[in-house]
Parts: sequence; C-alpha cells; structure tokens
Amino acid sequence: MGDSPPRELVSLADEEGNSVSVNVLGRSPRWAAGLDAEIVVRTPFVSGRIDLALYVARLESWADMLDRLDADEDVAWMRMSSGPSISIQLTGERDCPEVVVEDENGSMVTVRIPLVPPDDWIADHRRRLRQVMDHWVPMLSG
Repeated sequence: MGDSPPRELVSLADEEGNSVSVNVLGRSPRWAAGLDAEIVVRTPFVSGRIDLALYVARLESWADMLDRLDADEDVAWMRMSSGPSISIQLTGERDCPEVVVEDENGSMVTVRIPLVPPDDWIADHRRRLRQVMDHWVPMLSG
C-alpha cells in the first residue's frame, strides 16, 4: 500500500467483468466531517459512477452490514438516507449474489449487478474498512 491513503472501501468484482466499488476521493472541501467518495459500476453492458458523501456513521453502518452479511443476511446500506444506496442480496434473481445500486433521489436509476465475490471477501472488506477508518476518520471533525 505504501504511503498512499487507502481509497477502495468496497471492491466487489468477478471474472465476468462485473464490478462495484466505493472509492474514497478525499476530505470534503465543503464539509469538515465528511469524505468525498464515489460508487463506480462496471459491467460489459453498462458502466457509471455517482458521487457519494461518507462520514463516520456511514462507515460504522458499513461495519454493521458486513456483520450481517457474514451471518448470511441480505443488506441495504444507506437505504434510508438521501443519495445513492447499495444493497447486497446473497441469492439474487439469477441464483447468485447481486449488488443493487440505486439512485432514487437523483437520476432515478437502479442497476442490478450479478457477481460472485471470492470466498474471503467479507474479511477483505473488514480490512479495507479498518484501513479507511484508521487513515481518514482522525482527519474529520464534527
């Protein structure tokens, strides 16, 4: 990782070329308690990105989502807030895991991405979250 700050909070991808990631872009210049981030979707069919605000409560909520996923529960992260949300259904419409990215308040677009993450993906995402929180949270105020 070197001296560069951790950027990838979420990185779900499969061998078919489908991926969903949440990337931390840096501290928000508009909000001292927040981080600018983005959700990026890439598939052979459709690709896109949307801006996302992250703050400590959202990062803590992601930790809760990882615990629920580890208990074989589907999750909806950021569902009750304004802005985009990410749902992970462990058995989706195509009998494999699916990530659903919704932007109900903005573009009103929903994208459903079937993908099969590697076996250790939850542990990997706990490590990613820990790195993001260790690096970025001490810089935030509020």
